[in-house]
Amino acid sequence: MAVPGRRDDLVDDDGIDEEYMGPSDDEEAQLPDELFRLADAAQSGNVAALRAALDNYSGNIDDPIEDGDTLLHIACLYGHLPCVQLLLERQASLECKDEEGAIPLHDACAGGFSDIVQYILNFAANIDGCVTRMLNTVDSEGDTPLHHAARGEHLGVVDLLLKAGACAKKENTYGQVPAEMADEGTEVRKLLIQEQVEASTHTSN
Repeated sequence: MAVPGRRDDLVDDDGIDEEYMGPSDDEEAQLPDELFRLADAAQSGNVAALRAALDNYSGNIDDPIEDGDTLLHIACLYGHLPCVQLLLERQASLECKDEEGAIPLHDACAGGFSDIVQYILNFAANIDGCVTRMLNTVDSEGDTPLHHAARGEHLGVVDLLLKAGACAKKENTYGQVPAEMADEGTEVRKLLIQEQVEASTHTSN
């Protein structure tokens, strides 16, 4: 499930990263052993364990783990670039959707992981039309990856998406453009408003 701020699972009330303790007992009990090993490795960022688990997995790399999340969703959600790289090398899909219609790029953007966003965009550039499709993919609330990045006020990610061709004028289900996701006066909002104005000017010309 791609929810902005979901990575806060690893941050305490003081904003200090907590040590990753692995899935809860309930989560472990609900997953078959081989899926648990995959999910645990992707979530904790243990690329060696992920590689070993993939080598021994008889299913599909895009099998949903929880809430429709694939391993690539999980690696993007928790910000583990080496795991993302391994999964893409193993041909994980960039366009699989979770139960809320979000793709892995939504998760990377929500978390503000610019290194992962850049890697995904570069990787997708070799797949015909993939970058455009991802940038225009909306979740169940009509949010694009740019909406997610703007909501988290991740300036670097917003800039990467805009340079890749993301549309600053696209409205979500509630009629909100990405700029409206960010607080007033922030650099993210200023950049997106400027992009909207420039896009409108080009359209009118």
